[in-house]
Amino acid sequence: MAFERLHDPSITSFASDNYAGAIPEVLEAMFIANGGHQPSYGADVYSKRLTALIKEQFGDAAEAHIALNGTGANVLALQSITERWSGVICAESAHINTDENGAPERVGGLKLLPVKTANGKLTPELIDRQAWGWGDQHRAQPSVVSITQVTELGTVYTADEIAEIADHAHSRGLTVHLDGARLANAAAALDLPLADFTTEVGVDIISFGASKNGGAFGEVVVIVDPETTLGIEYLRKADMQVPSKQRFIAAQLVAMLEDGLWLRAAQHANEMAALLREQLEEAVADASAPGLSFTQPTQSNAVFAALPTVAADIVRDRYAFYDWDATRGDGFSEVRWMTAWDTTEEDVEAFADAIVEALQAVV
Repeated sequence: MAFERLHDPSITSFASDNYAGAIPEVLEAMFIANGGHQPSYGADVYSKRLTALIKEQFGDAAEAHIALNGTGANVLALQSITERWSGVICAESAHINTDENGAPERVGGLKLLPVKTANGKLTPELIDRQAWGWGDQHRAQPSVVSITQVTELGTVYTADEIAEIADHAHSRGLTVHLDGARLANAAAALDLPLADFTTEVGVDIISFGASKNGGAFGEVVVIVDPETTLGIEYLRKADMQVPSKQRFIAAQLVAMLEDGLWLRAAQHANEMAALLREQLEEAVADASAPGLSFTQPTQSNAVFAALPTVAADIVRDRYAFYDWDATRGDGFSEVRWMTAWDTTEEDVEAFADAIVEALQAVV
């Protein structure tokens, strides 16, 4: 019996890059990796090839540890560089603080120390708001700074900004973790090799995402210097993040890293977000999009905007997207519109038209 498709593949969403399917080359890599038998638990040839490619991207000392998902990768990375009494300084908007259901604290056994930021980005000055209390038995001991690249607000740290954070953190005895669920989008935005704004500027451990950039599932924890971590191979198993048939995740990442597919996918997603922002800015400029404003710069594959809640609901009848802040109390909602590797110019134009039509209908 043939497998029956249960969804309409013509429906486009601007809710999340997680909504997009997998890149065909990624699915093909999984299919090719499927033939015959290969050792399990990471002893396969695809996992070994992935390790070599990770070293090419992040440096000869780098290690690759595959995880099943982004939350697992973040928890595993943070656990490997903390003690049970440790505190992790992060932006209040960071994914580990807002969207992982307390997993870093419940599963990781650490305390998050969030800092309010205007644009999702930490600075040395903001870090110091939580970098205190060493030796105080009543306070979790700050030991890690975690930054998100791209941030949850779609903003991108420059290489210099990360270097400044890493230098400051290290001077205070803190390790630097980078949540890179959208690291590829940052590389595309900065037009820099991955190492130039990670390993070369002082980042100690990285959660490198694939799912949001055209993978089917799976992420990888990149250890820059093995001496900064402890027991990650045991923690990965204890955290239930060891896939038995690891070759299927490794094959995806190999396909993405082998010839630059990861970067091309991210570049396209960023370009589609820039196009959406451009078309809507033109509509605002000529007064055809009344009530629309933008709340963050568009530096990656996300557009943050505010518009009347009634208009947002009209658009949502046709396109899925998320409210970022629906509690403003002024009749407006802050929303997030995201593009993906498979978003087309036609998708963007139709979505922009729908937004303009809704605004004109209610304002």
